Amino acid sequence: MLFPALEHYLARLQETTLPKATSSEQSDDAELMSRNPANRVWLDSDGRVQGTYFNTTLTSVFQPIRQIAVSREDVNSPTSTDSIDISEAHKDTHKIVGYEGFAHSYSPNDNGLYLWKLLDHAASDDESIELDRLCRMLHSINFYRQSKEGSEAEQSPQNADLYLSVHARLLAAVDSNHGMAFRRILRLLGLPHENIVLQLPTITSTQSWLLNYVLDNYRRNQFRLAVNADTVAQAHGLLERVRPDVLKIDGRGLINDAETQRLLEITQKRGIRVIFKRLEKLRDFESVQKLAEQSFVLTGARIAGQGFFWDRPQASLGVFSASVRVNQSAMASPSQQAPL
Repeated sequence: MLFPALEHYLARLQETTLPKATSSEQSDDAELMSRNPANRVWLDSDGRVQGTYFNTTLTSVFQPIRQIAVSREDVNSPTSTDSIDISEAHKDTHKIVGYEGFAHSYSPNDNGLYLWKLLDHAASDDESIELDRLCRMLHSINFYRQSKEGSEAEQSPQNADLYLSVHARLLAAVDSNHGMAFRRILRLLGLPHENIVLQLPTITSTQSWLLNYVLDNYRRNQFRLAVNADTVAQAHGLLERVRPDVLKIDGRGLINDAETQRLLEITQKRGIRVIFKRLEKLRDFESVQKLAEQSFVLTGARIAGQGFFWDRPQASLGVFSASVRVNQSAMASPSQQAPL
């Protein structure tokens, strides 16, 4: 494992009772353990970290974020149409550039159930903060514990970005330094905060005061920020209000029009990554594929996609293909649709 502090923490979790620790280790354990004694963290027989939220057992699953393939990766001049054979685009592969973590209920037989409603039904602000932070801690541990020595692959945990959501309720509930507690946990575990992207929920125009406060605090703690947009028009507004590092846009029903092209021109100039999420059907993928090809030829911009068209969330990163080719039979059925 590439992270000695994390390895030490996992070794301590394997003990039924934590061994007698030094005063500094006791302090560290207090930072990493829940303030609510009913919520605890432990290892299962497969080495996955689980946590308890009241009577619910939680664990992590991950879904890849893939760069949309446009042509051979050795293109020398992406702004020249002569150098790109667009007819070859569908022969290219869609490599992994990041993963998003989701909280699922624990099941010994499968990946459990997605628990996105837990925060909505939390009884108090303190409990919502507790659950939100517990999930991010679980995801970080379960992601980076899968790092392997000597792995140079771009999709490996030590090289890929990890996207973690911040629930809307947490934004208003926290009255102190946003991101400080999570940054401290990452430091205690020796994990790279620079590879973690915090995803903010959709922000309304009436929340500008809150948004500015939250963004400032997360940036002070040196986190990169992603924001979610339901439409391209909404994404345009977020560019100026938020100045994000990443834009995640719903890719269902995408229209490749002047507004969309303008958005990609702006994000390319500002170095903002664009991810089209919820790609589940072939027609949605084809719209994003065409947009990716056109944008790459015109500006050199690369865009990314995420969805069940390629990958279902899984606990193990090893089950995902590092790159995939377009397979029209890979369309997800309605029963496979996931909340992303």
